[in-house]
Formats: sequence, C-alpha cells, structure tokens
Amino acid sequence: MKTSIATVSISGELPDKLAAIAAAGFDGVEIFENDFLAFDGSPADVGKMVRDHGLEITLFQPFRDFEGMPEPHRARTFDRAERKFDIMQQLGTDLLLVCSNISPISLGGVDRAAADFHELGERAGKRGLKVGYEALAWGRHISDHRDAWEIVRRADHPNIGLILDSFHTLSRKIDINSIRSIPKEKIFIVQLADAPLIDMDLLYWSRHFRNMPGEGDLPVAEFTRAIAETGYDGYFSLEIFNDQFRGGNANAIAVDGYRSLIYLGDQVRRSPGAGSLTVAPMPERAEIKEIGFIEFAAADEEAAELIATLKTLGFRKTTTHRSKQVDLYRQGDIRVLVNTDEGGFAGASYAVHGSSAYAVALVVDDAKRALERAVALNAEPFSQPVAPGEVEMPAIRGVGGGLVYLLDDKTDLGRIWDIDFVPVTEDSGVESAGLRRVDHIAQTMPYEEMLTWVLFYTSIFEAGKTPIVDIIDPAGVVRSQVVENVSGALRITLNGAENRRTLAGHFIAETFGSGVQHLAFDTDDIFATAAALRRNGFRALHISPNYYDDVEARFGLDPELTERLRAENILYDRDEHGEFFQLYSPTYGEGFFFEIVERRGYRGYGAANAIFRIAALKKHLRPEGLPKIIG
Repeated sequence: MKTSIATVSISGELPDKLAAIAAAGFDGVEIFENDFLAFDGSPADVGKMVRDHGLEITLFQPFRDFEGMPEPHRARTFDRAERKFDIMQQLGTDLLLVCSNISPISLGGVDRAAADFHELGERAGKRGLKVGYEALAWGRHISDHRDAWEIVRRADHPNIGLILDSFHTLSRKIDINSIRSIPKEKIFIVQLADAPLIDMDLLYWSRHFRNMPGEGDLPVAEFTRAIAETGYDGYFSLEIFNDQFRGGNANAIAVDGYRSLIYLGDQVRRSPGAGSLTVAPMPERAEIKEIGFIEFAAADEEAAELIATLKTLGFRKTTTHRSKQVDLYRQGDIRVLVNTDEGGFAGASYAVHGSSAYAVALVVDDAKRALERAVALNAEPFSQPVAPGEVEMPAIRGVGGGLVYLLDDKTDLGRIWDIDFVPVTEDSGVESAGLRRVDHIAQTMPYEEMLTWVLFYTSIFEAGKTPIVDIIDPAGVVRSQVVENVSGALRITLNGAENRRTLAGHFIAETFGSGVQHLAFDTDDIFATAAALRRNGFRALHISPNYYDDVEARFGLDPELTERLRAENILYDRDEHGEFFQLYSPTYGEGFFFEIVERRGYRGYGAANAIFRIAALKKHLRPEGLPKIIG
C-alpha cells in the first residue's frame, strides 16, 4: 500500500510539514498550492526538499474552475493550466488535480467538459504530465464520481484520468459499487477522509470536520475495498480539512494519519477481493479479556492518602513486589498497584504528573502478538530492566505518555503475581465492599487529542466506539466518547476538555497532561456496598437533595427508593435496557476520583447525571495557588 498525505492536512510551515510526514512513514506527499505559495523557495527548492526527505510528490493541487467555461474565460483557463504545468515540472511531479467547476458562469454538458479535458490532455501529454479529474460534492454541474468518470471516459485521452475521494462519494451517499467497473489504469490517485455524521452544508462539513479514516462515521473501509477490487495499486492519500488538525501538533497528526492508513489497509486486506492492495502482515486486533491491573505512581503523604482511600473502598494489601516498592491491593477481580519506587518510569511519571494512575494492564488473548500489531501501527514499545527471575511485561506507550501493559494466560505473564510478588498478611479492620471488577476507566485529555486516542485503541484492540456525547460542566462542555468491546471487558470513557475551568480541564492543567481521571468499579448490590463503605470510613460525595426530588418525578420512582438513594448519595439513571446506580468519592489531588456502579441491564455511563456530580466534585478541588496536598 503506497501511502501519501496532502500538506493541507497538518499544521505548520511547509518544511515542518514535510519533516513530520516523512518521520511518520509516508511514501508520498500532495503539495497543496497554498502551502507552496506561502513558501519563499522556488518550485525546484520544494522538490529537492521533498526528495531529501525520501518522499515523492504524488500530485500538485488544486486547479479550479476549468471545464465548461465560456470564452474568453476558457482560453484563460488553458493559460493558467500551462503555468501550473511549468511549476509541476520544476517540482518534479507529473499529476495535477482538477476539481469540478463551481463557477456560476460555467456551462454544463458532459461532451463540452470532455472536449476541454481532451485538449488539456494533449497539452499535458506534450510535457509528460497527467491530469486527474475529481467530482466535488458541491460541484456546479458535476458532483458525482460517476459523472466525472463519464467525462474522463469520453475525453478518451491516456493523460486524463479520475481522482476518487471518499468524502465526496460517501457524503452524498453515492453507490460505491459503481467504482468496481472503472478500469484501474484510469484511476490516477485515491484520496481518503472520514468524517462524523453531521447534517450540515456539504462544503462547510468538508472544510471543517474531516478526519482520519477510522476516526469518523463514514464507510471508508467499504469505499477502499471497492477500489481495491479494481486492482488499483497506486497511492492512497489523505486529504483532511479539519480545524483541530490545523492548530494541532504536526508530528502527532502525521502519525495518526499513517496509522489510520495502515489500519485501513489491514482491514481491507482481510476481506475477500482485496485485489492488489498489499499491507505488511500483522496480527489481528487483540481481544481484551479483562483489565489486569491499574498502577498508581505515588510518594510520601500522597501515597498514604491513596492507600487509606483504597482501604475505605474495601481493598486489602495482599502481596508486595520482590524487588520494587510496589504493593498490590485487591478486591474481587480488581487489582490496584501502588508504586512508590523513586526510580524507573513510575518515578519519572510521579515527578512530572504527581500522584496518578499512570499505567493500565490489559489481559489479551496473546500479548506477544498484540505488541507486534501495536508496533506495526507505529505505537512505541516500552521496556525497563527487571531483576533476575522476574517477568518482563510487554508494554506500549499510551497517547498521553502513560503505559499500557499487555498480559495473557499463555506464558509466565499469567503467573506474574506468583513469580514477582510475595504474599503479605491481610490488613485487619478492612471489610470487603463487594466490588467485583473494573467497570470502566475514564481518561481525560484536551479535546483535540480525542480522535488520536480513539484511533489508538480501536486500531490495536478489538473494540468499537460510541457516538460523541456532550457532558455538561457548570463551566463549559466536555466531549465524551466511549471505546468498548462487545463483552464489556474493556470500557474506556474518553473525555475531551476545551477549557481549564471545567473539572476535566482543571485536571489536565494541574497534572500537566492527559491521564486517567477516575476509575469505576462494579458491584451487584450498590446499597450493600454503600453500607460496607460507611463501615470502612468511606466518605461519599454529597449530592444536592434537590436532585432526588427531580429524579423521583422524572422516572416515577417509588418514594422509598428515592429516600434510599438520597441517604446514600447514590445517583440514578435508566435507559431502554435497564437501571443504573452511581456512587462517587470526593476528588483527591487535582481532580481524581473513584466511582462505584451497579448495572441492571443498563448500557450507558450516566451522562445525564454528569452535571450534578461534577458540581459536587468541584467543591472538593484545591483552590488555585494553595500547596498540592491530597485530601
């Protein structure tokens, strides 16, 4: 699979864009005209810079308002084209993108357009150049790739071909089966983009909301599969117009783009009729069986406060690491590690972020193969020295800089608790609260990083994503999206903050980056759990009494149930599948907290309750300017 990306897809000056594109692993680059015009060097300078990075210029674009123009405008379009041909030859590229005409003075007619392209093909052919025609979804006369193909077919010139763009086809819901009948040699390049499903003007949607394949809701894989079935073996190029990407980190966005193409190629490769599309083989997406553990980096007073909190939640210290200052606290199938080692990655993480849940372990079907897939998708592997006889856990760096460990039951990784840890006497005076498993992990990040996190998880692991939901904070809106698998063994809520005044934004600002902001544990009887928590000294987050009057009226609850909820500060929600109960701790440190849930068939995450629990949680935040003491 030959990969390319348009310079318009990422932020920065042209030299910075090219460096990021090359570093991410792309084979080629589309030079967008505005990027070239804003650069002070000559076309030859740009061409040399591209080749010095080991890239090929896949095309020069865009050339607008060409076909069907009345005289004297028609003559001027050919003059403009000749000037573009001059630039292309100096750049060292042979393909020009011509998008369908949107000029109000343009004339319709397939034969008229075909005649214009035939003449343009004659001129391009004399220079050894080619022209690709693309149907814009908002084109004045041509807005469908089927009509564009008919013009190319009638032009009947070897130097005139078709450019297919997934957004223009899929946004108009055009039948992709029509692609399968196009001769592969007449497809000059394929441009790919995804997008969330939004009901809005096509031009505005295209110019502001495109994203990488796999990050949106369009059937880009099916589109690509149809192209592969023609036998097409040319470039697949990303053309992304996105406001977030324009202001984001060029290197990170380029890595996302490359990952999205390789993941897309792997999806198509596994389907029948993949044609000549080839991607380096990699293992299938890893199946997640459970959350193996969550590990905190902490020290001194913060570690003591965290441990005290875990005990009120019913966790007991069961084992300690043989060679590191790492203790395991356990309840049901939940394992929480508290790492107070000053060395290694945990120590470094604590130095930067303070006390935090810096690592998560996922139990997968095959840890070795999961690591191989992650690395093939440009994830960064992680390792650190272990003592003789101890188990070396495979791991990758997460998007926010934390770690994702990979465990399985096939190797010594399944016996790590017996090999690396030694039993200790259980804590007395700690009562189990009936917590069974990790229900979900909530990770908070700047909103512009959310798509990166979604792509990271869904490309490596066998999981899907839910639609984005707006979480209302008294100080703004937080965008939330869930990555989850069918079994429910993996549920990660991704919460994108847009300003630091929200609870999520405060957490990011004060902990210097993205990370796990809260952990939700599951119980099968939240009222029994609440009683056990009280006996352990747990202090539940206080919820306004006004909430319970409203929830009783809204759901028609029995007053006796409402009173039980109020007494224990439990929040309630309901969907078409069942009921949901939520109990929270106050915030610790800079906004971290625990959640306990009971699901009775319910499939959501209590979004309707978010504004109430956020308002309550904010009352426990440390006022800005005071020392960072947990509690």
